[in-house]
Amino acid sequence: MADAILDALGPVLTRWTMGGSAAAHAPAAWCAVLGTDAREAELRLLALSGHFLGTLATTQPTGDARPRGDIPALARPPLADALRPRARRLLPQMRDAQMRRHLLDLVDARGWTLHPGDWMPRPDEDVPDIYAPWQDWAASGSPSVAPEALSATNWDDFAPAARHVAFAALRRRDPVQASQLMAERIAGEPADRRVRLLELLAAGLSDADRPLLERLAGDRAPRVRQLATALLARLGHGTHDDEHGAELAAFFTIQTRGLLRRTRVIVAQAVKTAAQRHRRDTLFQTPSFDGFAQALGLAPTELVAAWRWGEDMAGDQQLAAMAARSASDAIVETLADAPSTGHAHTLIALLPRLSPRRRHQAATRLLGAQDARFAMVLAIAGGAGGIDDAIRTPAGTALVDALKADNQGAGDHADELLALGLIASRSAARQALDQLAAAGLIASDPRLDMLRLNAALDNRRPTE
Repeated sequence: MADAILDALGPVLTRWTMGGSAAAHAPAAWCAVLGTDAREAELRLLALSGHFLGTLATTQPTGDARPRGDIPALARPPLADALRPRARRLLPQMRDAQMRRHLLDLVDARGWTLHPGDWMPRPDEDVPDIYAPWQDWAASGSPSVAPEALSATNWDDFAPAARHVAFAALRRRDPVQASQLMAERIAGEPADRRVRLLELLAAGLSDADRPLLERLAGDRAPRVRQLATALLARLGHGTHDDEHGAELAAFFTIQTRGLLRRTRVIVAQAVKTAAQRHRRDTLFQTPSFDGFAQALGLAPTELVAAWRWGEDMAGDQQLAAMAARSASDAIVETLADAPSTGHAHTLIALLPRLSPRRRHQAATRLLGAQDARFAMVLAIAGGAGGIDDAIRTPAGTALVDALKADNQGAGDHADELLALGLIASRSAARQALDQLAAAGLIASDPRLDMLRLNAALDNRRPTE
């Protein structure tokens, strides 16, 4: 019967596509149910055909079909059922992967996870380590079962995401053993996984990693070679790329300023053409930080002190990115602490090298600036920023004033409210909701979803 009905629906679908009445071509078994009224018959035919195709007509799979295993349980519980609708509404607002990562970090920082019915990560998505079992399940269809400690002998027993998490834990626990393990097993990994594993060496980087890095500096994959060379530069080893460093240094001059206290400053030469600007921008991506300083005849610390921060936004960002890529930890710390480098674009370039504590300090300092905005601070603090009294900062005052001025709906401010909800501590989120209610926002305003989720989300980590 089902096959006969499915065959009979072919002419029905054709008539619908052409815009004509299809009830006359309905399966014979349905005719008595459709009735005699043409308009009602069309509606009933639509309902019956939709139900039939959605439940009784299933597409045959191509190739081998294997049942998926159960979704693995994570080490922390999912959000409570009362909070899940708000999380579901928020996820479509996360227009890019970075915004979604901020939400995941906030939930993770409080000791929770998202529910698998609301969201599942892609196998290659950048997510907190807690979701590694889901990533391996999404890639293979079955949960991975692996020993607790990673070693050379059980390396292949770990699925890719679980192996990455286990190697990161080993690197934190025993950096030398992790370096030796990588030297033994990294060659068998594809290029993208070699890059991800090599990135983990940045934590606890030392001269003990030098032999491995020198070997990987000749890797067949360009990204692996570049990263290994940059890590060597952080240790003060490797080539300084004298040719490109000298060419980049030629775009600048060293001048002496001051009558009593003579100080040296780096002055950018005027760029006359777009080609020269493009060449200078390209050169910033090649030499190491130490190599550029050497080409200028300065020590790395002197380069930081002599740079005229705030005069050339693009140049500031490019130098900070050069430092993040290849400078020593001491130089990065100096840049993060310098008041003159507190501009958001410079701090963002340094983020790959800043610890969560440093990011929190930098974001808090930036939030005190008169021109700061929450969306700007979110890029520095991340979703686990946990900043207190956020609404009482200049950015908070500006947002409340703007909302009061736009009480007729002339302004949106959804991005600022979303960012505020992500960077605020739980007490700061509740504080902000009170202030925003006083400014005229109603409790059901969907722009407050992130703040309400933050305010309602218990912190269960201290009691674990």
